[in-house]
Amino acid sequence: MASENASADRILTIPNAITGLRALGIPLFLYLYLHSHLAGWSFFVLGCGAATDYLDGKIARALKQVSNLGAKLDPTIDRAYIAATVIALAIRHAIPWWIVLVLLARDLWMALVLIALKSSTGELFEVSFLGKAATFNLLYAFPLLLVAGHGGVANWCGIFGWAFVIWGLCLYLLTGIHYSFIGLRKIRAARSL
Repeated sequence: MASENASADRILTIPNAITGLRALGIPLFLYLYLHSHLAGWSFFVLGCGAATDYLDGKIARALKQVSNLGAKLDPTIDRAYIAATVIALAIRHAIPWWIVLVLLARDLWMALVLIALKSSTGELFEVSFLGKAATFNLLYAFPLLLVAGHGGVANWCGIFGWAFVIWGLCLYLLTGIHYSFIGLRKIRAARSL
């Protein structure tokens, strides 16, 4: 048991290093897309970010290097990727600003529920399969929209990108409602004790 706690508290692990490198892709993406207008390279950076998001979790479990830092950092980096991509796409008029507002409002609400849950119970949310599916859809939607509209295969990227956006937004809002009910129920139970 003590060894499990020690390994969960480790910071210097291969999966955490991968997550740290993935975080560096966010400013690189913003530079390539907004400053240099290189949609193809921007797509490549986001693709690497999505691949390493999958990879770091697999490696963490395979090498038994699951850590508390990784469990907190990984979803934070996911949210940062989504936020950076959505805002960049809105700046370049590839998506409407209401999508940005919906995503940010949901995340702000969830942050408030999470703060209340943590202060009342000391707990955090366990990420659900539905939550992972919502993030997966959004992480794959926006890179496809980066290259949409440039003719040929890129037109198909736009179709698939918008399908992922619609499905991802619906799942993202649904998981927000689901997590809210769980969090508020736990907060009420803790306060009634």
